Amino acid sequence: MSIFIVVLAIYISISAFLGYLGYKHTKSSKDYMVAGGNIHPYVMGMAYGAAFISTSAIVGFGGAASFYGLSMLWLTFANIFVGIFIAFVFFGKATRTLGQKLKAYTFPHLLGSHYQSTFIRKWSAALMSMVLPLYAAAVMIGGARFLEQTLQINYNTAIWVLSLVVLAYVFFGGLRGVVYIDAFQASLMFIMMFLLLSFTYMKLGGVSVAHAKLDAMSSLVPAALAKQGMTGFASMPIFLSQNWWFVISTLVLGVGIGVLAQPQLIVRYMTVKSSKELNRALVFGGVFILFMTGVAFTVGALSNVYFHETSNTIAMAASAVGGTGPNTDKVIPLFLSEAFPAWLVYFFLLGLLAAAMSTLSGQLHIISTSISYDLFGKTSKDDPTKTLLLARVGLIVGFIATVMVAKVLPGNIIAVATAIFFGLCAAAFLPIYAGALWWPRATRAGATWSMLVGTFVYSLMCLFVYTKESSIFGLAKAIFGKHSLAGTGPLSYIDPLIIALPASIIVFIIVSLVTKPLKTVS
Repeated sequence: MSIFIVVLAIYISISAFLGYLGYKHTKSSKDYMVAGGNIHPYVMGMAYGAAFISTSAIVGFGGAASFYGLSMLWLTFANIFVGIFIAFVFFGKATRTLGQKLKAYTFPHLLGSHYQSTFIRKWSAALMSMVLPLYAAAVMIGGARFLEQTLQINYNTAIWVLSLVVLAYVFFGGLRGVVYIDAFQASLMFIMMFLLLSFTYMKLGGVSVAHAKLDAMSSLVPAALAKQGMTGFASMPIFLSQNWWFVISTLVLGVGIGVLAQPQLIVRYMTVKSSKELNRALVFGGVFILFMTGVAFTVGALSNVYFHETSNTIAMAASAVGGTGPNTDKVIPLFLSEAFPAWLVYFFLLGLLAAAMSTLSGQLHIISTSISYDLFGKTSKDDPTKTLLLARVGLIVGFIATVMVAKVLPGNIIAVATAIFFGLCAAAFLPIYAGALWWPRATRAGATWSMLVGTFVYSLMCLFVYTKESSIFGLAKAIFGKHSLAGTGPLSYIDPLIIALPASIIVFIIVSLVTKPLKTVS
């Protein structure tokens, strides 16, 4: 513990110094919003990856992999192909070009300026301000759960410790402080995940032995999951089964496609000086994402081997000991604390704290700018003093909302809450975002109706139809006496994105074709 305290002090000191650098270089709205637009490719690539990969991926989705097995690795493929390659090569360059043309510093500002619509700008800002705390709370829970498990401290205390540290450097340093610290934290996370994978395989007898043991555990799949189509921890579920739909539509497609419309990631494209530097950042970000998600999902699945050998059970049962039932959010913290020596667990703790802090800082920054710059600020005049003051007020509001949400969310929520935010962003923003970049015929009316249809269709299905999410909110149960209006039919286990995104796209195209085109802005 004494060694850990020294290392933690060094870690906090470095983070404080980088936050101070961000503060010293934050002189204008552009500095606070997009870090001045001159960030180094390595810093941008690693900061993008750190904002993308958090404790929600490592703890939440790693824990989900312990329940659903290596089928989760399809999400790693989606993250690399969509979240890095397509995002950087196609969306990143076009976004940077359009952002410079419109002098846009935020995602709502970009959409509102392109479609010449104050409503689109303020609606998107308001939506992110209200829903992003759900995703931020999921990240906060992931970090707090590990602090709780590792240091044996109260869960609520862990939430406050984690959140207040992040609040401090976002409050003073803006996006400059965020990206500086994110790049440092991403480097730490990479080392942590390399050690985690190496020690896991050593613990389980090597790569081939560990995977052979996992493959041999198919008979231990819980009856409830087997009934839903799960075939084993090292194989895919039965095609089109309920289990297959959850893994593919919610975890893989929901997050894999939703990443393209993430405001905290989109703003990173505007932090570099040229498209050439985006290409260089792609390499750093791609390797980082591949390693982060691949390791988390592999280790999550392999944790079943460890629990079976040491306690003759599987991760699902191990996570239920001393609690109210199986909890995916507890598997990775439990596995690390039981399987590895204390000194190594403390190092992992630093890595997971870095993962939580890096993503949480980006989320709080977006909430801050959405409230201050897009809802109540002015686009035409760069007033640094007023903008920074409003941004910091918005940050406090977002911080309080996030902590309150984190305190009331139930267990098994990290992966689901993350998928909800990613899916909602895709349904509401992806069609009009892509239209702004590549479809000159898109109209203001088309974008407005697409955004509204995507928002409401996804929200209604989430609250009243899709059982895994509607059961969490409880609104359908309170009003109609059942968790899903679809009963046990396919819509009760098919992710809302599968319905909402096509609806949003169709409305966008049809309404744009029958309404007046936008006037070209020079």
